[in-house]
Amino acid sequence: MPQIALSLASLLFLTGVAAAQTSPATQVPPPGAASSGAAEPAHGTRGHKRREHEGLQNVKVSLAQALDTAESKGPGRAIEADFGNEGGKPFYEVKLLDSDSKLTDHHIDANSGQVTKSDTHPIESYFVRLKPSDVQNAPMSLKQAVATAEQTVGGRAAEAEVEREASSVQYKIKVMTVGQSQEITVEADGTIVRTK
Repeated sequence: MPQIALSLASLLFLTGVAAAQTSPATQVPPPGAASSGAAEPAHGTRGHKRREHEGLQNVKVSLAQALDTAESKGPGRAIEADFGNEGGKPFYEVKLLDSDSKLTDHHIDANSGQVTKSDTHPIESYFVRLKPSDVQNAPMSLKQAVATAEQTVGGRAAEAEVEREASSVQYKIKVMTVGQSQEITVEADGTIVRTK
C-alpha cells in the first residue's frame, strides 16, 4: 500500500509540473501598478520600436539633417540611418559606405546635431549585395528619398536604408506620423512604389 501511495504522489507531482510547463503563466502586477488591459510588447517587437521612436517628434535635428552631418564628416554616402533613444539621450546612427567598401558608423546627437562617436569597419555581410558604385551612381541620395517619403505621408523619418533591387537601388523609409508608422519604398528615380 505504501508503494501505491508513493507512486500516486509521484504521478500527481509530475502531472502538476507538466501542467505548469504547458499552461501560460499568470502575471500579477506589482502593488500599485495600473492595469492598461494590454500586454506589454517584448523587446524587438513593433511595440518596442514604437517606444524607441516616441521621442522623435520632440528632437531638434531631423534624420535628413543627421544624414547631412554624417556625410560632411565622411567618408562615403549614407546607406542607412536609424533614430534611437538610450537612457533618455536621443541620437541617430548613420552608416556611410565609401568607394573602398569601408563602412563608417556615426552617432549624432538628435538635439545638438554633433557627432558623438564614429567607427570604421570593413563592409558588413548585410551589405554584400550593395556595392559602393551602386550608391555613388544612384540618381537620388538617401537624404532626397527621406524628403520624398516625409512629404508623401506628412511625418518624420525614423529609419532609412538603401537596398539593391535588380540593377538599381531603392530606399526603404519608416516615417512616424501621429500614433503610427508607415513604411515607404522609394525607387532611385523618386517614384513611390509601396506604402504599408
